Amino acid sequence: MVGLIFIIRLFVLQVIDPSYKYYADNNTQRKITQYPSRGLIYDRKGKLVVSNQPVYDIMVVPNEVVAFDTTEFSKALDIPREELTEMLENIKKAVRARKISGFKPSVFYKQLPASQYASFQEKLYLFKGFFAQRRTVRKYEYPNAAHVFGYVAEINEAGLQKDPYYSLGDYTGISGIENSYESFLRGRKGARYVMVDVHGREKGPMRDGRMDTAAVAGKDINLSLDIDLQSYGELLMKNKIGSVIAIEPSSGEILSMVSSPGYDPALLVGRERSKNFPILSNDSLFPLLNRAIMSGYPPGSTFKTVMALIGLQEGVIRPSTTFPCSHGFHARGISVGCHTHRSPLNLIESISNSCNAYYCYTFRAVLDNPLIESPKIGMDKWKEYLNNFGFGNRLNSDFFNENRGFVPGRDYYDRIYNGSWASLTVISLSIGQGELLTTPLQMANMTAAIANKGFYYTPHIIKSIENDSLPARFNEIHYTGIDSIHFEPVI
Repeated sequence: MVGLIFIIRLFVLQVIDPSYKYYADNNTQRKITQYPSRGLIYDRKGKLVVSNQPVYDIMVVPNEVVAFDTTEFSKALDIPREELTEMLENIKKAVRARKISGFKPSVFYKQLPASQYASFQEKLYLFKGFFAQRRTVRKYEYPNAAHVFGYVAEINEAGLQKDPYYSLGDYTGISGIENSYESFLRGRKGARYVMVDVHGREKGPMRDGRMDTAAVAGKDINLSLDIDLQSYGELLMKNKIGSVIAIEPSSGEILSMVSSPGYDPALLVGRERSKNFPILSNDSLFPLLNRAIMSGYPPGSTFKTVMALIGLQEGVIRPSTTFPCSHGFHARGISVGCHTHRSPLNLIESISNSCNAYYCYTFRAVLDNPLIESPKIGMDKWKEYLNNFGFGNRLNSDFFNENRGFVPGRDYYDRIYNGSWASLTVISLSIGQGELLTTPLQMANMTAAIANKGFYYTPHIIKSIENDSLPARFNEIHYTGIDSIHFEPVI
């Protein structure tokens, strides 16, 4: 009978209630995740722009913690004793609520700087149940290009559910290049299994390290960005609101992408991020907003080049075509003003003088072309040309949060005017005003298409990926539908 009782009790301990096994295992062994270093980022000239720096997470196995000197611990971490007491209480509550396991390591204090860890490590043996885990965080070599690089932070619940690679507490790219090329930059985690004594001190590898797996560092990437050009662009935009973008037309490579106001990317690294992010988020000038790809602006007079090309392609104007300008365009009670210059002007002169009237006439000629049935069909053709230039759609660049901009069409104006509208109703579109909205990236891309005389490559800021190829879409050619012969007078 006694033997049967022992057998039943042994069955309960080993099968039904595994807590004793966990406790025994955790008293003799520990799995330490080996986090890989993220891939380095270089600019187009090979200058290192983003690297890594070590930090240490202080881990805790709650059921291994015994009474210790909290004053000494708080001094070692350089935090107030009251804050430490609150942190310990939160760990207890999390265990009781089964949010964390009492038998497995959980993060107690995140991202202790390497300089501070050196002194803390000397006293770590005094605090049973605690140990340090090495991590790396980003180090930005320049105080520029924050919107290009983006930032890295702890993954959220949605990210955990989306990708099984991640575990609670892992870091991931949140925005910019860090997000777009996360799968290349993150590397692959490893694991190290060690024996520990009753004080939690490592006594050596388990099974001579045969169970260990090495972390694999992330892949390095080279950007098409020129960090010197980027720095100069940000200097020019200091105390201004707007964006500057430079694109290499022959490849679609982005040489510079400035959004102003910006911020120093180092502000969102390590423990400083939790303090600085709310400040940046609540700033009335929205420094976190990447205006280059997310803000929509009326293109204004720069749009006249596209309007000229559409007119030439549709055959409603020629380079020699002239239109009058009496301080603007005037028809049926509608006026679009213009500055003083001689009149009439031909196409080349209209561009050099930025004449509003010339493009009002051209726009009307496109929509009211007698060879088509109605202005609404003319509007369809006009919108199609704009879409071909990349307006009104995401350009499918490296950046996931591109704004489409807005190109109004016949459906939009039918809703606004109950189907009763004509070319004069929407005449402001002719000079890049009205409801037309474009992003700075789309405008730079338009300029690249003009430089190429009718086509563009998908804009991108990646130049190369270590031992890997670039996405195929960056080699695709997109045609505007404008014959190359028409670009000469515009250029």
